[in-house]
Amino acid sequence: MTKPQAYRRSYVVTSVVAVILDDRERVVLTRRCVPPFMGRWVMPGGKIGLGEPMQSALRREVREEVGIDVAVGDLVDVFEHVTPGASHDHHVILYYRCRPSRPDLTPNPAEVAEARWVPRGELGRYDLPEGTHHVLSRLFPELGGAGKPGP
Repeated sequence: MTKPQAYRRSYVVTSVVAVILDDRERVVLTRRCVPPFMGRWVMPGGKIGLGEPMQSALRREVREEVGIDVAVGDLVDVFEHVTPGASHDHHVILYYRCRPSRPDLTPNPAEVAEARWVPRGELGRYDLPEGTHHVLSRLFPELGGAGKPGP
């Protein structure tokens, strides 16, 4: 029998992430300035509060991180991020397709170093964590392969 892995928390962290797409097939990416994924490019999102409806949590997280409202669409995919260790969590992440209320992004410097609209054809140049890359590859199959260090 194998010994159970240690994690920071004794429960699974459930999060929501917004795959915000505009009419020009650009995606909102943010460069994180806090863990997890500090310095890497991800889409806006975060933890669901106890008793908070998933879509409400998603809209709240997007407003907090990039200052816009979104219309939440269909579930794109679910991704499980498991990295054992005393400083890591076990995450289950739900990715929803979203439409922006406006194009102007206002990054929250407490969480996001920068935010930008990234054209579909440029996504492969960004350093994307596995879950972000996986979900974007579902929408844009030409992305293929792993994310690369980028802007």
